[in-house]
Amino acid sequence: MKLTKKSHACIRLEKDGRALVIDPGVFSEEDAAVGADAILITHEHPDHFDEERLRVVLEAGPATEVWTLKSVADRLTAAFPGRVHTVGHGDTFTAAGFDVQVHGELHAEIHPDIPRITNVGYLVDGGRVFHPGDALTVPDRPVETLMLPVMAPWNKIAEVIEYVREVKPQRAYDIHDALLTDLARPIYDHQIGALGGAEHLRLAPGTSAEV
Repeated sequence: MKLTKKSHACIRLEKDGRALVIDPGVFSEEDAAVGADAILITHEHPDHFDEERLRVVLEAGPATEVWTLKSVADRLTAAFPGRVHTVGHGDTFTAAGFDVQVHGELHAEIHPDIPRITNVGYLVDGGRVFHPGDALTVPDRPVETLMLPVMAPWNKIAEVIEYVREVKPQRAYDIHDALLTDLARPIYDHQIGALGGAEHLRLAPGTSAEV
């Protein structure tokens, strides 16, 4: 499986000539989801879900389908009947030839005064890749490659390190990093790598790895 990092929280997975894209939001490249066979959205925040761009992709690619939670699906279903699928915790499905399991229910707490919205994570091909969205969800099965949200208004580095320890992946690749400055990156790399207990890796946007 080829994993390509897009900006911020977006990744592109490819195998057998087909592509699956997760969370192409406003901080991601405009063409992040172009040509995708399937698109997965973890929640409605604009850095994960850019409705305008996604509509353009769906209009240009009549075979492209979307799997997402209800709050996002409700905004797309009428315009693209039969192509937008609503999922929740515990669901399983196949998208673009990838087997996907849905894990998680709520976005991480930003502040007690801010209501928590729904957020789901996607476990791909039996644990080869897990993208948690904006939550520190721990799947109920082993994870080979964890997409690790390293910097957000809702987390701190101690929580990120403990999350890696709890999931126990073989490797963790940074996502949710658009707000992390180059000055801070070496600090995060050192602390997560030294304390997380798993191989900690970072891909520049547009670069790829086999997982």
